[in-house]
Amino acid sequence: MRQQYYPVNLAVKEKPCLVVGGGQVAERKIKGLLDCGAHLFVVSPKATETLQNLASNGLVDLALRHYRTADLDGKFLVIGATDDENTNQRVSRDASRQGILCNIADRPDACSFVLPAVVRQGDLVIAVSTSNQSPAVAKRIRKSLEKEFGPEYAVLIALMGAIRRKLLDDGKSPEAHKKDFERLLDDGLLAMIRYKRIDEVDTSLAEVLGKEYSWNTLMA
Repeated sequence: MRQQYYPVNLAVKEKPCLVVGGGQVAERKIKGLLDCGAHLFVVSPKATETLQNLASNGLVDLALRHYRTADLDGKFLVIGATDDENTNQRVSRDASRQGILCNIADRPDACSFVLPAVVRQGDLVIAVSTSNQSPAVAKRIRKSLEKEFGPEYAVLIALMGAIRRKLLDDGKSPEAHKKDFERLLDDGLLAMIRYKRIDEVDTSLAEVLGKEYSWNTLMA
């Protein structure tokens, strides 16, 4: 039976993560981890200019040498992204023995997790996975979703999150206002944000939640 993957959103902020490899593939993995706030260690005999610049700016800890098993000590996860199959397999075996989450680029059988294609708009994260059967299909779907879910979704989610926090601060239960959230969306809140019709946003907020809920107050 083919491997079935359990989808999760993994918190890596300030977690020690290791990337073995210093080429273009490693660059992409490193960027994704840095975007999520990981404390990043990179090991590779050679590194791209971009990675060296990241190290010079203190954004990653870079060791220009070959991988050692001890590099995994204390790490939360590891990504192997070298062009040396023996090194990649060694990283996988070492991580398995230590119970560390491991991804080896383009080698799903050597992974304890695989990386999806990702659409990100602020706090909106849409992950597309074909369970490593066809990265090309996942990429095609991602590009299609990027056209459908534009930057207005980031603003919408920020606004809805601010409403939820104000409800909590006012001692109200967001769950009790579930229908209000649905009404705001049904009223076309997304389109109002997309076309910057902020006066209409304020009118909708006041009608559904009360005059104390306004764009300026919530998005300050």
